[in-house]
Amino acid sequence: MSPVLAPAAEGTGLAPLLRRLCQLLAIVLALVPVAACSSENRAVLHTATGDYAFTVEVVDNDQTRARGLMFRQSLAPDAGMLFDFFEERQASFWMQNTFIPLDMVFIGDDGIVKTIHVNARPQDPTPIPSEVPVRFVLEIPGGRSVEIGLKPGDRLEHPRVGSKAR
Repeated sequence: MSPVLAPAAEGTGLAPLLRRLCQLLAIVLALVPVAACSSENRAVLHTATGDYAFTVEVVDNDQTRARGLMFRQSLAPDAGMLFDFFEERQASFWMQNTFIPLDMVFIGDDGIVKTIHVNARPQDPTPIPSEVPVRFVLEIPGGRSVEIGLKPGDRLEHPRVGSKAR
């Protein structure tokens, strides 16, 4: 028997063991929602039409940000890429070597959507600026932001929102 499951000193038999198991189960169940929400590959956009979950790749260094979604041939409707710049700043993207249309969602440190560029054209080298300082850029399939009713002022939920950790 492991030390965690050993009967308590106040008695012997099944009752103390069951009490200890219930305590352990309560601790485990209390931690489950935290673990489920802390996954960096899940982001949720909260809009007036509902909440939409996306499986995201987080890119947060110069090398991964430079490559982004270049050379990809497809992107699932509930997938995307979340760029983290660790501080608010002007950001600009282009579609050079990107083969699929994308929506670019420009987001502040607080998770609030600032601006949205819908249906960026594949392989277009024209810069797409954030227009305002942002910390995050979420790229999702082209036209998806319109489908879910995403607007400036809506909110991104992700473990990095509000966090300064690198």
